[in-house]
Amino acid sequence: MSFDEIINRRGTHCAKWDMMENVYGVPAETGIAMWVADMDFRPPACVSAAVQGMVDHGIYGYFGDDRAYLDAIRWWMATRHGWDVAADSILTTHGLVNGTALCVDAFTKPGDGVVLTTPVYHAFARVIKAAGREVVECPLALTDGRYQMDFDAWDARMTGRETMLILCSPHNPGGRVWTAAELAGVAAFARRHNLILVSDEIHHDLVLPGQRHTIMAKAAPDILDRLVIMSSTTKTFNIAGCHSGNVIIPDATLRARFAGRLAALGISPNSFGMVMATAAYSPDGAAWVDGLMAYLDGNRALFDAGINAIPGLRSMPLEATYLAWVDFAGTGMAAAEFTARVERQAQIAANHGGTFGKGGESFMRFNLATPRSVVAEAVERLQAAFRDLQ
Repeated sequence: MSFDEIINRRGTHCAKWDMMENVYGVPAETGIAMWVADMDFRPPACVSAAVQGMVDHGIYGYFGDDRAYLDAIRWWMATRHGWDVAADSILTTHGLVNGTALCVDAFTKPGDGVVLTTPVYHAFARVIKAAGREVVECPLALTDGRYQMDFDAWDARMTGRETMLILCSPHNPGGRVWTAAELAGVAAFARRHNLILVSDEIHHDLVLPGQRHTIMAKAAPDILDRLVIMSSTTKTFNIAGCHSGNVIIPDATLRARFAGRLAALGISPNSFGMVMATAAYSPDGAAWVDGLMAYLDGNRALFDAGINAIPGLRSMPLEATYLAWVDFAGTGMAAAEFTARVERQAQIAANHGGTFGKGGESFMRFNLATPRSVVAEAVERLQAAFRDLQ
């Protein structure tokens, strides 16, 4: 397929395009949607063909016999990540926000502290607070424009009430691919403070050329007794609407606790998600991802060059994801002013950095998974909105 194809998503019940005026006040007809983390590209043909096969059959019943689905996951993890996964360690949820909420429900109790390394994906804090747990923010250190772990500072913040750590790997919104050494440090921190470690690796296939993601289970095989890994086809292949995710738990005792909550809440898989995931995790899906990442790297280069040419703006070097994290601190503007310029003058809907927690206040997050002509237009609009600085 051509990633340059413009596909009009307006009026299709698309959260990213049809809700931007309601959420950000950006005009629906003339605005550019760069907030919700899905792509403006069709998924690989193998996925569409699988859905068409369901349509042609014409009966949409309950899903059964998941052997091909589990085999596809295991093949993908072994082939793309060098990780051997046992079929019985894989549990399916309605997406990974649901998976996060279920981890909080299964492994913590009301009043417990759940550690987040902020700024980080905003849905984590939302589900933690909704469950009556406390969000414990351990800020990442911003060193030379790049996020780093700060274990000494994090150790000092622990009170003993914390029971879980949720890690975003690769990192959203900063786009860091954590090194094996950094991941081992996170594992040691979790063991030191007796924390269940939930590693959300939904972006682990969206790694830019020259970078390599390490699965937490491979970086720290000594903590499998407290490790939960979350992954999904939804982000990789732009099929988020099927709301399907995998929670992979190597330890049998932890797995039984999680499976118990799934059973108690009556959660079972979505047949469309299972069929789409089985088709996506294939050689055809792998070739599509390789093409996607080469294209996204071009979008990244275009966006970064344009943004970094604006005095006071800095786009954080992106190693993974398609989400640019732009720092406006150098403008000296308050958040209200630079967000107004983005939304009112440039007419771009982008995520406000403060929603990602401590350290995000001077940032905005821009989704680059859109045709290159749209990225170019966004850059032109942003340069015009901040022209007085140039």
